[in-house]
Amino acid sequence: MQGLIIAQMAVSGALMGLVYALVAYGFQLTYATSKSINFGQGELVMMSAFCCLTLTHLGLPYPVMALAGVGIGALLGLFVERAGVRLALEQQSEGWILMTIIIGLFFFSTAENIWGRDDRPFPTPISSDPLHFYGLDITPLEISVAVGVLAVMGLVELLKHRTLLGKAFAAVAADRDAAELMGISARRTVMLSYALSGMVAAVAGILISPITTVGPTMASALVLKAFSVAVVAGLDSGFGVVLVGLFLGALESLASYYLGSGWREAPGLLLLILALALRPNGVFGKATVRKV
Repeated sequence: MQGLIIAQMAVSGALMGLVYALVAYGFQLTYATSKSINFGQGELVMMSAFCCLTLTHLGLPYPVMALAGVGIGALLGLFVERAGVRLALEQQSEGWILMTIIIGLFFFSTAENIWGRDDRPFPTPISSDPLHFYGLDITPLEISVAVGVLAVMGLVELLKHRTLLGKAFAAVAADRDAAELMGISARRTVMLSYALSGMVAAVAGILISPITTVGPTMASALVLKAFSVAVVAGLDSGFGVVLVGLFLGALESLASYYLGSGWREAPGLLLLILALALRPNGVFGKATVRKV
């Protein structure tokens, strides 16, 4: 019986860890083209979720709402790139760090003033009644999270590896100036990466909201865990974030069970410290070779 409880906690935590992986994947998308990260990614998740909730209250069917929400996420990502990242990249400065944090705070304040501070339930047609698999209870809602995360990441990976846009991603990542000389618009490529990152954030918001509810602070802890996943896996690891996300989610759940809920955040922080100290490029990352 004890083993069954532990297995249940691990599976439930691992499925939640997939959401960390999806948000971490958004970090990877922008880092791949511009070596920049949107530190307000959690606020994109939250804003997209609130917009989708509003569309639902207006009577839009769930599929239409989801598509519109993904579009809103793309627009928010483009706003971050234009307002907070582009000028810093053109000046080859690190100003995008502070600017993305400021934009995230602006989104947070906007959400509080428009929708208030209270958490709200997010309606979904997907059932939350548990299904039984070999003694484990897994809800269709949790299954939808796993399917959604893997589907979105799979589609984006196909785009990156099987299309000309993907080759542009790789070229700009390798050498921005050389890519420009070859006729590739580095600015548009970076814009696309931020739009894709915003779309990924919107999908994360739609998937996680029925489980956690929607509120201004819904993504505060989520983004820290996602950043831990991204750093531990490596910012160029692709699907490596999935494995690390599954592991971290299960580890958090078990830590909460054995040590108490107050220790739930500890595994992510511990993994982040160990990764930065022992393997800065990440478990699945590639070592950087610099020519001197």
